[in-house]
Amino acid sequence: MAELAFRTEQLTKTYGSGETAVYALRGVDLSLPGGEITVLLGHSGSGKSTLLNILGGLDSATSGKAFFRDTELTRLSDNGLTRFRRDHVGFVFQFYNLVPSLTARENVALVTEIARNPMPAAEALERVGLRQRMDHFPAQMSGGEQQRVAIARAIAKRPNVLLCDEPTGALDSTTGVTVLEALTEINSDLGTTTAIITHNAEIQRIAHRVLFMADGRITDHKENAHRVRPSEVSW
Repeated sequence: MAELAFRTEQLTKTYGSGETAVYALRGVDLSLPGGEITVLLGHSGSGKSTLLNILGGLDSATSGKAFFRDTELTRLSDNGLTRFRRDHVGFVFQFYNLVPSLTARENVALVTEIARNPMPAAEALERVGLRQRMDHFPAQMSGGEQQRVAIARAIAKRPNVLLCDEPTGALDSTTGVTVLEALTEINSDLGTTTAIITHNAEIQRIAHRVLFMADGRITDHKENAHRVRPSEVSW
C-alpha cells in the first residue's frame, strides 16, 4: 500500500456553542494513500469543504487529530500551517480567483515567486494545454481556460497535494471534462495526491477511491476497480 498522505482520528469541527452550535464534522476517521485521486461526494452541508480545509491547513479542528504524512497538522501553529500550505498544498476552487489585470503567465508566476522549487509558469500552463494562451488576460479566456490557469497556478509550486473544491461546478460538461483531463494527467504525470469535492456523482468514476459524506461523517467509501477517462464521464 502506498504511503499515507493524510489520516485523521476522530476529527471534529464545531462552529458556535450551546444550543446554536453547528457540527460540521463529527468524529471523522480516514486514511488517504499518496498519489491517488479521491473524490468526496455529499450534499451541501455534509462537511466536505470543512474536511478539505482542515487537511489543507486553511482551518483548524475543534478536536481530534489530522496528519500529513508524519506531521500532525492539528498541533501546528499558524506559522506552521502557513509553511505547510506554501510547501505542500495547491488549491483549486470553483471560482478561479485570477487577477484580472495579469496575463495567464503572470497569474501563475505569482505563486512561483514564493515557492521553494517552482515549475516555470510556461511549463505549468503547457501542462494544462494553454501553450497558446499564456499571454491572454482572464477576460479574454473562457471559463474552462480560466480554471485551467488556476490549476496551473496551483501546480506551479510542485505541491505534494492538490485540493479541489467543486473545480467543475461553474462549467458546462464539455469544459468540465477538459478540466478533469488536466487534473488526471497531473496526477498521472507528477504523482500529485488529489482530492476533488463535487456534487456530480458521475465524476467519482475517474477516481481511485470515493468517500461519501453526510451530516459531518464519512458514511461509506469504495475503491474503483475500473476507472474511466474523463471523456467517458457524463454530466
